[in-house]
Amino acid sequence: MAKARILVIDDDQLMREYVEETLGRAGYAAESVSSGKEGVRRLAERFFDLVITDLKMTPMDGLEVLAHVVREGAGAGVILMTAYGTVETAVKALKEGAEDYILKPFAPDELEVAVDRALARARMARENQYLREEVNKPYAHGVMTGKSPAMREVYGQVERIAGSRATVLVRGESGTGKELVARALHYGGPRRGEPFVKVNCAALSAGLLESELFGHEKGAFTGAHDRKIGRFELADRGTLLLDEVSEISAELQPKLLRALQEREFERVGGNQPIQVDTRIVATSNRNLEEAVEEGLFREDLFFRINVIAIHIPPLRERKEDIPVLMNHFLEHFAAENGRRIDGFSSAAVECFMDYNWPGNVRELQNAVERAVVLAREPVLGPEHFNLGAAAPRRDGGGMLTLPFGATVGEMERELILRTLERCNQNRTQAAKVLGISVRTLRNKLNEYGAKL
Repeated sequence: MAKARILVIDDDQLMREYVEETLGRAGYAAESVSSGKEGVRRLAERFFDLVITDLKMTPMDGLEVLAHVVREGAGAGVILMTAYGTVETAVKALKEGAEDYILKPFAPDELEVAVDRALARARMARENQYLREEVNKPYAHGVMTGKSPAMREVYGQVERIAGSRATVLVRGESGTGKELVARALHYGGPRRGEPFVKVNCAALSAGLLESELFGHEKGAFTGAHDRKIGRFELADRGTLLLDEVSEISAELQPKLLRALQEREFERVGGNQPIQVDTRIVATSNRNLEEAVEEGLFREDLFFRINVIAIHIPPLRERKEDIPVLMNHFLEHFAAENGRRIDGFSSAAVECFMDYNWPGNVRELQNAVERAVVLAREPVLGPEHFNLGAAAPRRDGGGMLTLPFGATVGEMERELILRTLERCNQNRTQAAKVLGISVRTLRNKLNEYGAKL
């Protein structure tokens, strides 16, 4: 695990050297500067967990450094060093955002205690921030549940590689649980106490995504009123999830490649390199090899993110997991909604087993939640799900069978999905069989995914 980074600011050279040496012996990565202005410049260049600054300096004193850190959102805690005559000012600084203050002269153990305490508070605040964001997410309820051989293989892969720094590409259809695998990689390894940060690459334009990933400086573009810390910095020493990495624009791909290779980047509008120790996990529901062939995705970037690949099988290929997932989600949503549901009828289980689940686990989860909320009976039957009318089903001979009243759109979707299945998810081949372009096929699949 990377050492906590600490910046020491003091115009007294002997004090700087004393503090830096003490922190180094305690196992921290410390560096020092001789003025508040120099400290502010250093904070703009890289992330620090903690700033230890003298209170009385010129022309920029410790309170001004504190105000800068709070105002600019630099993300570091601040400890003030002060003499007895300025204790009252130091106490006031605590109300303005300082983590602590320490009186000069101080012994090494006094400094270490103050630093340990400040870092622990900062780490707790950071963890609480991310926990607040993650709690009650609809896709965070044990979706990686299953006993099939395919899922046991996934569990084994996660266990083997969670402790490494290697970049991982998690592949699978929409709704299979790729994000949950990414979280398991993070929380199952030595970075579990550091941030897990996610960015949806498909949800943002190229310009906005660059700012989200790398941050920007104040005034970098219209509307950039303040400096923004990017996701790469926020995930320093933790894990950054690049969700749907295949959707990153061609213009941004070279910058991402550099950040992955060199572990450094510049904020938008900045010119100072920022170094990070961030583990990357990427996900994709597209065939990236095809995207490379089509010139939509850089080959060197593909090789960089595909160091280790984990494939999440679709639910139709692990149907023995369906009853396990049904009961898991039933228990969860019944408790969440204060409902008493005794279980599923045998006909409902048979209906779930026969259905092809184009939306995979996410679709099953939504079906169970909807039934729990709307049902008034203690046992859930097929009538609570109506899966046969929701989408076409396949018979054992490979023929398409559609219920009476199915729409042309439903038949089209089934034809496309079935053709992809027969072509082993090769979009180029499937497009040729269907007589459409790869772009049209991609648009259709995105349309279907948005409705699941």
